[in-house]
Amino acid sequence: MKIFELTCAVYLKHDIEFQSSFETIAKYVNYSLHLANLGEIHESRDYKYYTFGSFYPIEQDKIYKKGKIYQFTIRTLNKTLATALHNDLKNNTNNRHFTVVETIKRDIPQFFINEIYSVSPVVVSVDNGRFWTIKESGDVEQLKELLHNNVKKKYKSFFDEEIDVRQNFIQLIEIKNKTPQSIIIKKDNRNIRFFGNKLRIIPNEDEISQKLAFTAFGCGLGEKNSYGGGFILAKGMK
Repeated sequence: MKIFELTCAVYLKHDIEFQSSFETIAKYVNYSLHLANLGEIHESRDYKYYTFGSFYPIEQDKIYKKGKIYQFTIRTLNKTLATALHNDLKNNTNNRHFTVVETIKRDIPQFFINEIYSVSPVVVSVDNGRFWTIKESGDVEQLKELLHNNVKKKYKSFFDEEIDVRQNFIQLIEIKNKTPQSIIIKKDNRNIRFFGNKLRIIPNEDEISQKLAFTAFGCGLGEKNSYGGGFILAKGMK
């Protein structure tokens, strides 16, 4: 089991606010998939199996500056997608926001994960069509269950493999924010806001839990991963 990671160096053509960066990158990746004749991945209602983080380093005023070079990272379970984007991200030269000047691709074999930290908000829907927040629900066991079921379904869908799950893959979960975090996208000239949380997670040590933790590392934790939701960092033994 392994995942594929692209580190992308980008040149900004104008200033970009942090809150706009997720939508800007998402649209860039989406168009690049169309260039690679993989547009059906983004248009599909199924799992996309990729995730990305925003530009870094972050600016103190949360405005990325015109004329500067930044990086962002894409991870995926899908080797075909990673190979295509490795080539076609740089071919998306007419984008008005930024240009990818370099992509570095590497394969990451599964490793033992001690801790997970979310870099972008982890978005999880609840039954009433809203998103899990402390104010909306506050039930941490519900959050754990929803996160577990989401990543289990991603694993089963991508690998076409049933797994004998005996426990939640999450041993400990810590919510790092006091108020909900959000990802904003524009649709029909209006802002749509996905609410989520910054999380620290310690996964269980058994084989199945580690597979699920690594799956989340490869394609995102929770929902809205193709918009930048649930991009995580993992500490462990490689």
